[in-house]
Amino acid sequence: KQNIKKGKAYILSSLDGTLRKYEIEIDDVDYNSKEENKGILFHVTDSLLLQETGGIVQGMSGSPIIQNGRLVGAVTHVFISDASKGYGVFIEKMLKH
Repeated sequence: KQNIKKGKAYILSSLDGTLRKYEIEIDDVDYNSKEENKGILFHVTDSLLLQETGGIVQGMSGSPIIQNGRLVGAVTHVFISDASKGYGVFIEKMLKH
């Protein structure tokens, strides 16, 4: 998780049965978050995803987060007040279970 940086990343998800890569921006990385499933704060920058869904929608939880060719986490939560913003869990946490 120490290799995760603020900046461009991608989520992999399928809205219509076709797996696609959607661009996001990692806004913050909280290594000491009390909420383990909210260590990665991001917002969607992909115009197609924003146009089609407005951002993160039900069913996208668990979508992989990729940065610099590495799996760094997965989508866990969306902001109820703004579907273009969400949280992710670190891959290390996922591998522990």
